[in-house]
Amino acid sequence: MKASSLIRALDERVGGARFLDRAMRKAFNNHWSFLLGEIALYAFVVVLVTGVFLTFFFKPGMKEVVYDGAYVPLRGVMMSEAYASSLEISFDVRGGLLMRQMHHWSTLIFLGGIVVHLLRNFFTGSFRKPRELNWLIGVALFGLVMLNGLFGYSLPDDLLSGAGLRILHGVLVSVPLVGTYLAMFLFGGEFPGQDIIPRLYSLHVLLIPGLLLVLIPLHAVVLTWRQTHTQFREKGVRNHQVSGAPFFPAFIAKTAAYLLWVAGVVALLATVFQVNPIWLYGPYVPSTVSAGSQPDWYMGFLEGALRLMPPWEFTAFGYTVTMSVLIPALVAPGLLFTGLALYPFVERRLTRDRAVHNLLDRPRDVPRRTGIGVAGIVYYGVLWTAGGNDVIAANFHISLYATTWIFRIALLLGPVVAFEITRRLCLALQERDRRLIEHGVETGLIVRGPGGEYTEVERPLTEEERAVLADPAPKPVTR
Repeated sequence: MKASSLIRALDERVGGARFLDRAMRKAFNNHWSFLLGEIALYAFVVVLVTGVFLTFFFKPGMKEVVYDGAYVPLRGVMMSEAYASSLEISFDVRGGLLMRQMHHWSTLIFLGGIVVHLLRNFFTGSFRKPRELNWLIGVALFGLVMLNGLFGYSLPDDLLSGAGLRILHGVLVSVPLVGTYLAMFLFGGEFPGQDIIPRLYSLHVLLIPGLLLVLIPLHAVVLTWRQTHTQFREKGVRNHQVSGAPFFPAFIAKTAAYLLWVAGVVALLATVFQVNPIWLYGPYVPSTVSAGSQPDWYMGFLEGALRLMPPWEFTAFGYTVTMSVLIPALVAPGLLFTGLALYPFVERRLTRDRAVHNLLDRPRDVPRRTGIGVAGIVYYGVLWTAGGNDVIAANFHISLYATTWIFRIALLLGPVVAFEITRRLCLALQERDRRLIEHGVETGLIVRGPGGEYTEVERPLTEEERAVLADPAPKPVTR
């Protein structure tokens, strides 16, 4: 049977040829910023592939064994099966260390790609109608990947990740009324217990990846294909039009090359730059904490929040409520994720804008939104930097208390100052654009007039340049 006959027979019984034909001709924007989300997508592919490899050798058990592997400094040391199998992957399995490091690096890039993609969508306003659902799914993906990164980081049961689990246990126990139950359900009893690693393993390789495998195609394929692609303003482009190359063959060739680039960069990082050398930390011992312990970058803001919070607590009905843990562990991430999730709806309510938007904003054209975005970055950045206040104090010979107070003040004032500076910069850039429209572009050519005065020659804007500047609020589709 010919291939065309087989395809026609399948289409008659299953359908989908018409949808596939439309999908192959769907236009994709050529702007480089639209590929930022692809970084996260292809890093996730590398995470899946390397993760499958690691599951063949990792043993998620807390049973104590005596290590007798290839790493000589730890021979004869009592450790959990999880830590021993992680050492075996690193030193005894061919290619195991490369796979471990690729898995770790690709997770870091995955989260970094999500953050950059999210910021691009926020500053350009692509979260507006009809993309609110896709925005909410993206925020949920951000939270799930952060949580799964924490779980995966804790699986080797080394001294550094064990300290993180100790913090997680303390956060759960501090939750009023239900905290001890939450800790018992996750840890199976007193810390560290015998159940935490197997339970984290199930969450890390089954539950959360299953959710990601549902949400990522919904976010990146289903909703994207159902909606018109967003694009920046340019000459001849309107809110109901799409300008770009078709999915096949142009975009599919571009995105396939991008997949190879992401995988290549991850492999290069894993080969050249060491990450998470668990053999240097040793097995987890509850009585030991290594100096200068730092989590992966995406959990740094929670670490900073815990370090900056004063030791506040109060007693109510015979129970002690530890605000010094509750506020940084719940309020700090709550502000971040709740603010991200609700912002599209808050902006729509305040602006009374319920129209469909397919053209993107330039950040300078929405100074308040841009100011809020930069304030959020400063809020996150101060908390992230404060997570290393002890390292900063030790290396720069500054008092730890002084460093902590500097970060506390910066956390309160930094976002406010960043918002106002950004807003004023956006207004100044708008004024510059208006001057360009009215007077043209400076050429640098100075001429002397008949009366002896010197003036600079200015050329008028081209139609392409004027199309970008002259219409900051194009009329949206109202359907």
